[in-house]
Amino acid sequence: MKVYAIGDLHLSGSSDKPMDVFGPLWADHPNRIASTWKETVDQDDIVLIPGDISWAMRLEDARADLDFIGDLPGTKLLLRGNHDYWWNALGKVRAALPKGCFAIQNDCFTINGISICGSRGWTCPGSSGFSEKDDRAIYERELIRLKMSLNRLPEDTVRIMMLHFPPFNEKRQPSGFTELAESFKINKLIYAHLHNKACQNAFEGVRNGIEYHLCSADHLGFMPKLIFDAGKSEENQADGR
Repeated sequence: MKVYAIGDLHLSGSSDKPMDVFGPLWADHPNRIASTWKETVDQDDIVLIPGDISWAMRLEDARADLDFIGDLPGTKLLLRGNHDYWWNALGKVRAALPKGCFAIQNDCFTINGISICGSRGWTCPGSSGFSEKDDRAIYERELIRLKMSLNRLPEDTVRIMMLHFPPFNEKRQPSGFTELAESFKINKLIYAHLHNKACQNAFEGVRNGIEYHLCSADHLGFMPKLIFDAGKSEENQADGR
């Protein structure tokens, strides 16, 4: 079993919002995602999707995009992003998900010794766009939600944490998200949200024992990124073997 990740799919199967308005890199991106996904992912693999899944405003309008994901190989774990306006009542979201798709919210998902938890996250204090008035309360609330998810982690599993927002500000300073990840001994942390030039300063690599991955779809060339291979030792994975 392998674990892959790809976020910011920004699908628009039932809305007129083509992503190529953001540049030629996004041209025909749903077909490119489907092609690379099918070439990479096997049915017994896991794919983490850390937010900004669909441009739909209502759950019923997101069904085409959810079905698109459901038809792709693997077990898919979905996390809410800041543009997922269709994601409201969790029970209704879970009822609408196709077979093989699961929503992570205030809980965790464990299979074959691998546990995945997470929260949407938010803009971190110290970021250029952070406002004490507008963002502090949301940031603190997301920390509470993340801790609820972390508290569900079982012992003796590989621990993977999903966030939609980056866990750092632009200066890569510690945040409540990184502190929680470290205190709960997370092995790998994936995040998305960033695009274009914002990706240049994103941190990827190992810090305080945690392996960080930026998994925005355009940053990955619309190909799911391998995060963990259960068939390899941790040493070989760290060496890229």
